[in-house]
Amino acid sequence: MIYPIVMYGDPVLRQKAKEIEKGTDLTQLIEDMYETMHTAQGIGLAAPQIGKSIRLFVVDGTVLEKEEGMEDFKKAFINPVLVEEVGQPWEFEEGCLSIPNIRENVSRKAQVRIRYFDENWNQKEESFDGMKARIIQHEYDHIEGKLFIDYLSPLKKKLLKGKLTDISKGEVDTEYRIAVATKR
Repeated sequence: MIYPIVMYGDPVLRQKAKEIEKGTDLTQLIEDMYETMHTAQGIGLAAPQIGKSIRLFVVDGTVLEKEEGMEDFKKAFINPVLVEEVGQPWEFEEGCLSIPNIRENVSRKAQVRIRYFDENWNQKEESFDGMKARIIQHEYDHIEGKLFIDYLSPLKKKLLKGKLTDISKGEVDTEYRIAVATKR
């Protein structure tokens, strides 16, 4: 099942996501998240981006075959905990399926260590660097209620205000289905 992607402005994107009860069957949801992400041509998708405030995200960097080591970087992260972020910060242009058509440079640490459960509820603790670390940090931010635009300068945010307002109203062109927050 392909979910619509929740757009900027929806409160679910700003909530700290809830832990998932250990042993919960997430097989179908994870499969659906991969399908949703691939349809939208993304390389990462967090559960809040499909309206579910739970601590789950998926990544698939295999489309970045030019990047060394990405050919097998496809994983689900359940109840992840970012243990540490280290190394020299580096800037790279990021985008987000929930904030379409906006790309900006974001500075992130070069390496992460993360503890998580895989889709079979096996606990793992691994280190990642470079592009893998960046993708994980971006998706981890989503389950913490943070967006890549939060790293931008006040001036840059001010310059993007009009575009962000349009996105929050659903006034944006995408190649994928979107869900816009309704005013209550």
